[in-house]
Amino acid sequence: MQIYLDHSATTPTRSEVNALMQIVLTEQWGNPSSLHQWGERAATRLEVARLQVAELLNAESDSIVFTSGGTESDNYAIFGITNRYPTPQHLIISSVEHSAIAEPVRYLEQRGWQVTRLPVNAQGRVDPIDLKVALRSNTVLVSIIYGQSEVGTLQPIDLLGQITQAHGAIFHTDAVQVAGRLPIDVQRLPVDLLSLSSHKLYGPQGVGALYVRPGVELVPLILGGGQEFQLRSGTQPVAAIAGFGLAAELAAQEVTTEALRLQTLRDRLFEQLRGCDRLEVTGDRVHRLPHHVSFYLRCGDGDQLSGKTLVRQMNLAGIGISSGSACSSGKLLPSSTLKAMGYSDRAAKSGIRLTLGRETTLADVDWTALVLGQILERLTPNLTACR
Repeated sequence: MQIYLDHSATTPTRSEVNALMQIVLTEQWGNPSSLHQWGERAATRLEVARLQVAELLNAESDSIVFTSGGTESDNYAIFGITNRYPTPQHLIISSVEHSAIAEPVRYLEQRGWQVTRLPVNAQGRVDPIDLKVALRSNTVLVSIIYGQSEVGTLQPIDLLGQITQAHGAIFHTDAVQVAGRLPIDVQRLPVDLLSLSSHKLYGPQGVGALYVRPGVELVPLILGGGQEFQLRSGTQPVAAIAGFGLAAELAAQEVTTEALRLQTLRDRLFEQLRGCDRLEVTGDRVHRLPHHVSFYLRCGDGDQLSGKTLVRQMNLAGIGISSGSACSSGKLLPSSTLKAMGYSDRAAKSGIRLTLGRETTLADVDWTALVLGQILERLTPNLTACR
């Protein structure tokens, strides 16, 4: 029995998407910038995909800029705004950002930018009051992750965006883990920039998008032929973008019912593992991604049990999950997310994550809970692992 529970890392490409990409690769392979019929067919396919991705967000199609993925979209949001300023200003992020935000901001900080990293509570949530206090007269950008990939916590993006925009700064959110899993309406949500990734919603890897609210000016990062509304030059990968578009369209059709189904399975898995003494839930149980289950492993004195060990044992049983670092390894760094949430170095090295997907069934969840409990009992014979 094979059970894949690492959908926050990547999702399997849908069969409908694979079929469409094959058609594009064989029949619509032209350069979309070319004026002849081969180019026109590719350009049409490109714009259909742009409309499909836009509709996932209830956005205008010309507000979607295609990129190589979530990392580039995040980088573009940061540098596209900050490069507008000839001298360093002030920007704000949370202390639980993905490295695609944290590393560009660290780069800017080393070059004179003032950076405020907002604290989070024990569940990983930002307090909007902290954002109000942190804003300065020279704050030009606030970037707060929507759904945290490691612990599943959802941020109060509505309030954070309202506060930022009322101050006159640009508000960006990394919605890579949220898009396709929860409804997003940028006509209602107060965001100026929003990052997406195709392979998190059953599309191909290597393609993503940045939503840019009309009127927001960005400095291009890649110069050349002026593709993507002069914002990202380079010939677009039409087949991958077409796959992304179809995946977005299918996700939009299913998002409400699928979110409820996944939430039910998620809560069942939490409940079945509630009696495991070695597992403690991480992240917010209420404000949480619908597919996301996460824990840290309680480690006793001299304990050699680690997240990596558990991942390997689960893999031998045919179940794919993901892990933080080992409990007792001196070589691996603690999770910066768990550290920001107040966990000790030791606890922050032992996070594990199980993320559900479209093909996850009730039987998968029940079997996973049983196997995980048995593995914990076997690896910790002197302790009550689960009850």
